[in-house]
Amino acid sequence: MVEVAHAPAALEWDTPLYRQARTQLEEAVVQADIPDFVVERLRYPERAVMMTLPVRMDDGTVRSFPAYRVQHSSILGPTKGGVRYDAGVNLGECAALAMWMTWKCALLRLPYGGAKGGVRCNPRELSQAEVARITRRFTAELTPFIGPQEDIPAPDMATNEQTMAWMMDTYSMQKGYAVPEIVTGKPISVGGSVFRHEATGAGVVMVVQRACERLGWNLAELRCVVQGFGNVGGIAATELVEKGATVVAVSDMTGGVFAEDGLDIPTLHEHVREHGTLESITGVTRLSNAELLELPCDMLVLAAREDQVTAANADKLHCRIVVEGANGPTSVEADRILAGRGVPILPDVLTNAGGVTVSYFEWVQDLGRLFWDREEIRARLADKLGEAFDRVWSLAEERRLTLRDAALVAGIREVSAALEARGLYP
Repeated sequence: MVEVAHAPAALEWDTPLYRQARTQLEEAVVQADIPDFVVERLRYPERAVMMTLPVRMDDGTVRSFPAYRVQHSSILGPTKGGVRYDAGVNLGECAALAMWMTWKCALLRLPYGGAKGGVRCNPRELSQAEVARITRRFTAELTPFIGPQEDIPAPDMATNEQTMAWMMDTYSMQKGYAVPEIVTGKPISVGGSVFRHEATGAGVVMVVQRACERLGWNLAELRCVVQGFGNVGGIAATELVEKGATVVAVSDMTGGVFAEDGLDIPTLHEHVREHGTLESITGVTRLSNAELLELPCDMLVLAAREDQVTAANADKLHCRIVVEGANGPTSVEADRILAGRGVPILPDVLTNAGGVTVSYFEWVQDLGRLFWDREEIRARLADKLGEAFDRVWSLAEERRLTLRDAALVAGIREVSAALEARGLYP
């Protein structure tokens, strides 16, 4: 009998999205000039926690929900990242998003590493009480692995201020005293920060404004399409209109809406508040998500979810610039196609960093028990994003890189410098 050597299985987080994040890393480090041992350390998460949450449902039955938390790097400080509730949550998705969060925090020079977590569930099928029980059980299971100096969760897909309040309360009850700094994105009444809710969407437009200045474009003359109408896309659309731009199309999970002369964004927001989605709105042209992405426009803002522009549709886009308000919405293959067409991409690690930056402000305020007003926070955010944008743009020009590669190189260099200084333990 011939013995066959055992072939090791793929790593547990080895999914298409994680491979996309890894590919971006491998391509960026060629330009980053960092030691091999640093690259090897950054290829993989430091820790990945997999859990099963037994939760009693409203009808008395017990269901088990898979849950995850991935901490990619703690070289710069405690890890930081969102918690999402979605039927597609898996370990690879969390690992990819955690890696991107590491580069994002480093690029903005925040004292954080990247993390991400979530529960595999369909929140639209759950009652508020069931979501609360899932959240509290998730937090209890995570307590040994999170903390204000270890790992600080935040809202993400299908989670919000209330979710963070439940997490903060559960953690605090186990500690025996209030610990508001354990999460960010929570209600102001329990230590949240003003302007946190708007920060990601507003930050997207702050970066857009900076890019328009560099490109010599007048933002008020641009026609914009926004994929997504939630906390990021909805606020970005509002900010764009307030700056004079024309938003001709937006979408949510029910599909897109279009108006040649521009949408009435406040009316759309009011409709969503009353009905939950854009599905039943009248007076607009309905279109599919695929049709929305291919609309002729100056600016396409991707503010929905990952993997939206791929090799299958990148050559069908009719925009002058792509703006990534979501994490990982453009595949590696689509990046190359758009670069070949001369369509710049404002990358996610820079463009949607407003949320984690104001989360950092919230954490600092909680630790100091001293809070700032909206104007101060908005000004601080604009300064941080503007400074990071200028570094990325200058590096792109200097090294003839795409903006994504320049952003990744800049962030990776920050992490590398810290890792080289600290060394490997033991």
